[in-house]
Amino acid sequence: MCTISIAIQKGGSGKTTTTVNLAAALQRMGKNILLIDADPQANLSQSFGIEEEPVNNLYTELKKEMSGEDGELRNAIVEIRPGLSVVPSSIELAGAEMELVGVYSREHILRILIEPLVSKYDFIFIDCPHAIGLLTVNALVASDHVLMPLPGEFLPLKGVHSFMRHFEMVKKKLNNRINLLGFVLTRFDERKLMNLRVREALSELHENKVFNTSIRSNIQLAKAQEAGTDIFQFDKHSHGAQDYQLLAEEFLTRLTPSQAPPVETNDQYEKLLN
Repeated sequence: MCTISIAIQKGGSGKTTTTVNLAAALQRMGKNILLIDADPQANLSQSFGIEEEPVNNLYTELKKEMSGEDGELRNAIVEIRPGLSVVPSSIELAGAEMELVGVYSREHILRILIEPLVSKYDFIFIDCPHAIGLLTVNALVASDHVLMPLPGEFLPLKGVHSFMRHFEMVKKKLNNRINLLGFVLTRFDERKLMNLRVREALSELHENKVFNTSIRSNIQLAKAQEAGTDIFQFDKHSHGAQDYQLLAEEFLTRLTPSQAPPVETNDQYEKLLN
């Protein structure tokens, strides 16, 4: 029973694709999963065919909690199938950053909403926005771990450096139990030198934190999202399905108590990025 934020300060990283398909793989393994779509773009909700914004969603329950009422996420849960459920997003989440500014204990609102549900699920995944704002900070405060997907390119690697500074601040000031579970390389091609160099750089900066399983480029993953379902429902024999099944198995083996990663200095990152 733990909560994991899927987060990185870079769009197009495979964050939502990883959230959807890792969760689906774990559900196939008998786990009970809840996904929370904390991104105003609602890509995760749409990836499961939730096109129209439900009356009850993450924003409506955050709004209640911010205004002094009792928000209840259970009112917003949409069951995709037994063992896999979603709390959908809302376009109004885009304005929640400003609304949270004046709220007492503003960084803990999402944690308060999630706490009654923790014992009901094996894993709760939060699909975070790309920006490091109050929604992402709320997700990190509510989580036990953070998982960071990124393509094997150097601009996303720079985004890791920026994100880690915020992560360490949240750990120090707001949630000392959160740990970096690891990095998952997406759209990976072992024939590409850049992909291999990024893996090597990440491994040097964060020893033992790069997942052995990488997600290969696979058009079926994009087609599954377009169809409003996960890769296992869409094409269970695809490379994408194979990779996310392996990722789920490795994910379970890595969920052991670990030391938080050290804060890396600017010099260390600059040396590897140049």
